[in-house]
Amino acid sequence: MSDRYSALALARHALQPDLPWPRAWRSPEPKTSYDVVIVGGGGHGLATAYYLAENHGIRNVAVIERNYIGSGNVGRNTTIIRSNYMIGGNTAFFEHSLKLWEGLSHELNFNCMVSHRGQIVLAVNPVQLDTFARRGNIMRLNGIDAELLDRGEVMKLLPYLDYSKEARWPICGGILQRRAGTARHDAVAWAYTRAADRHGIDIIENCEVTGFTMAEGRVTGVDTTRGRINAGKVAIAVAGHTSHVARLAGLRLPVESHVLQAFVTEPVKPLVHHVVSWGAELFYLSQSDKGGLVFGGHIDGFNTYTQRGQFGKIREVAECAVSLMPFISRLRLLRHWGGIQDMTPDGSPFICRTPVRNLYLNGGWCYQGFKATPASGWTFAHTIAHDEEHELNRCYALDRFEKGAELDEFGLGNWTYKQ
Repeated sequence: MSDRYSALALARHALQPDLPWPRAWRSPEPKTSYDVVIVGGGGHGLATAYYLAENHGIRNVAVIERNYIGSGNVGRNTTIIRSNYMIGGNTAFFEHSLKLWEGLSHELNFNCMVSHRGQIVLAVNPVQLDTFARRGNIMRLNGIDAELLDRGEVMKLLPYLDYSKEARWPICGGILQRRAGTARHDAVAWAYTRAADRHGIDIIENCEVTGFTMAEGRVTGVDTTRGRINAGKVAIAVAGHTSHVARLAGLRLPVESHVLQAFVTEPVKPLVHHVVSWGAELFYLSQSDKGGLVFGGHIDGFNTYTQRGQFGKIREVAECAVSLMPFISRLRLLRHWGGIQDMTPDGSPFICRTPVRNLYLNGGWCYQGFKATPASGWTFAHTIAHDEEHELNRCYALDRFEKGAELDEFGLGNWTYKQ
């Protein structure tokens, strides 16, 4: 029981307050060589490490994180999970991810606080409701749950919205995915870290990659602030810094980095029992277990590697919140934060091999990173282990723009039509 934070463990520490808590994972010194080195200790890198061991028996693995675990986007997001996509490739991938979410706490033996509260995307005109019907039909044809709601059904589920005649954007209906919801981002990072550590994988924090070592057209390791580490294979999974790190290996990617801000209000009594997205603008909201309303909108429209946003976007998101739910104007904003998004031209990611042998890429997640965490790690581990993409991530190759096979579903999970 010493490695579980159970009631018995809490009682033991209450009786023996000087007894130190056991570490959740080891803090090893880096070895000189590994079979696989994963650059990036966020959700996708940690999940990849876990599935390399769990699914493929590859355990001589290091995850290198330049800061501490949970310091990047895995700890800076709005925690939404869903699979309401409509383009081939995306539908199967994100549905696989949602199925992995459903059993994740049991598999990792850690409460990830997965809540299948459902997501409702609101339509603000009849044309938009028609597009929702099309999306719902595609989802159902792919075995994904979807329900089209009329105005009355939305009013029953979400009675706190503005349905008045004065509403700037009248609500016509919506589309509901009941299996969608939220998960606790920090718990997900800790769960994958602990599970990977138990497989013998080294989690190396405060270790920044400064370069890649090459020989005869293939990668042979990484240079870091803690010395050179040799590797049979190297994987990049660094979220908003994808283009910067890939450039160290000689890759020029079609990726831009932007800041995406999110907000949380002071706690209020349970009110919002679903994830709510709005069709008038890219706006999404849910209520945390602590009672705060968590919401966000578009990325800030400029390239940056900082985690500080601009006031203009704060104003725009606040306008969306008050237009949809006027009572929010009476709440105090508790805090807001920014995460760095690596944006691709079509809004879809890369999970693939690269032109450099034994170098693999996972990045370009735009708005979709957190919800994809389990399937991203699952398919990326397969790609690394077999040096070949899995059927689920074959469409996320680097050369899809050259072939005219882009997956242009930018923001469709929240927003389908704008006047």
